[in-house]
Amino acid sequence: MKTDIEIAREAVKLPITEIASKLGMTGDDIEPYGKYKAKISEDFLKGLEGKPQGKLVLVTAINPTPAGEGKTTTSIGLADALNRIGVKTVAALREPSLGPCFGIKGGAAGGGYAQVVPMEDLNLHFTGDFHAITSANNLLAALLDNHIQQGNELGIDSRQIVWKRAVDLNDRTLRNVVVGLGAKADGFVREDHFVITVASEIMAAFCLALDMKDLKERLSRIIVAYNFKGEPVTAGDLHAVGSMAALLKDAIKPNLVQTIEHTPVIVHGGPFANIAHGCNSVRATKAAMALGDVAITEAGFGADLGAEKFLDIKCRQAGLRPDAVVLVATIRALKYNGGVPKTELSAENLDALKKGIVNLEKHIENLQQYGVPVVVTLNSFVTDTEAEISYVREFCKERDCDFALSEVWARGGEGGEELARMVMNTLNNKESHYAPIYPDKMSLEDKISAVAEKIYGAKGVVYSAAAKRQLSKITEMGFGDLPVCMAKTQYSLSDDPALLGRPEDFDITVREAYVSAGAGFVVALTGSIMTMPGLPKRPAAFDIDVDDDGNIIGLF
Repeated sequence: MKTDIEIAREAVKLPITEIASKLGMTGDDIEPYGKYKAKISEDFLKGLEGKPQGKLVLVTAINPTPAGEGKTTTSIGLADALNRIGVKTVAALREPSLGPCFGIKGGAAGGGYAQVVPMEDLNLHFTGDFHAITSANNLLAALLDNHIQQGNELGIDSRQIVWKRAVDLNDRTLRNVVVGLGAKADGFVREDHFVITVASEIMAAFCLALDMKDLKERLSRIIVAYNFKGEPVTAGDLHAVGSMAALLKDAIKPNLVQTIEHTPVIVHGGPFANIAHGCNSVRATKAAMALGDVAITEAGFGADLGAEKFLDIKCRQAGLRPDAVVLVATIRALKYNGGVPKTELSAENLDALKKGIVNLEKHIENLQQYGVPVVVTLNSFVTDTEAEISYVREFCKERDCDFALSEVWARGGEGGEELARMVMNTLNNKESHYAPIYPDKMSLEDKISAVAEKIYGAKGVVYSAAAKRQLSKITEMGFGDLPVCMAKTQYSLSDDPALLGRPEDFDITVREAYVSAGAGFVVALTGSIMTMPGLPKRPAAFDIDVDDDGNIIGLF
């Protein structure tokens, strides 16, 4: 069996100019980065304003398991399949982080015959967007420390610095560090911290910004510290916005690439959904909607994380109204939720399937709360049996969900035609009545409770003393009307990764809260979630190499 990278390398790629021409772009409308990837120009993007918008379809999934779900693969295969049946479709996806690529999860270019190419470029440095965001983040940190060193005119309390440095790798030893050691000229000694770049507030602001003007306004609002009076100090106060914007000038332009089947894909931004808001940029999504009759986008991890934040944060801020949601599951993952070990998932087990399908059931209920029609798709494996598939099909039918099998990993767009037709049937025959699950004019605590109880199924929320103080201060500062961004494990509906299926009778514990004023939301950290992941005992980096011909191997 061929690996993903072998399939991607054998694919016949079209020059990016040909992909651009499918969308009505000339050579002046793109800025090529080699033969197969390009930035979309600002002038072209401005020309899309006011154009009719295509239908918006969100692809999400059940909680991830070691058995795999294939959400990005399904997104890509569905876009290919829709184009195959004559529906002009453009996909809008996130850029992969180097953290999971070298860690445990692997890349995020899809898989099998439903991939974005060039796969190696996408999974590694791509067009440098993440490096620009990392640099902007760390420039702000350097300007902050330099301000203190040069006399501290703003009266910054070094015990109340909240801005963290960033790097786009998993490195647990950087979670808590001490900076400024050495001589007096080396700065003030203080405790500092790192986050992974995808958890940086600059990433979030970048992905939610409408244009450079909006991005600069968001950057100016970022709170980096508090002064001795307890008042916030912002990036604008530090005169950091212009230089940060200069680093992000090219990064803010969305990237154009293609699938193996030459479907246009706009890839831009990439916050994680477990520690950030989990969606590609608003600019990418809106461009895809203006350029296609249908735009396919995806949100990270399970629907309790990525989809919730897409629907409660991104859509709210950007004025988007999704027309349908595709919910991805696998028979194997459902049986895993039913207690079957990973080594035994290939055998038919209807009892375990019936026990584990409650995870799918909860995600269906969650999405229906937003008033958006749901299509459930099973990412097909050869070990799935007809009895298992029939059970899931009937289960979905009883819950007013359209259902389709997907074989895009093995067959590309051809294997997604059943799903494509079902999505079009849903778009043509079911209305979306999208609405967020909580209003702006609700206390932060009530918003957190709404997500915890309505989406996770918790019986209540427990706050640490620190979190209570922080939420009170955030409200006093005037940020109480912002949406909440819940930082939670992706592996469970609860904040305990060991609780599979559909946990009941549990509380969500909020241990810390802070405002991301530039992004425009309040982050609530639950359980033991970390904003800087660590590497596993055997990182994926062990398998990545370059052969004698200069080809990268081992990516997946």
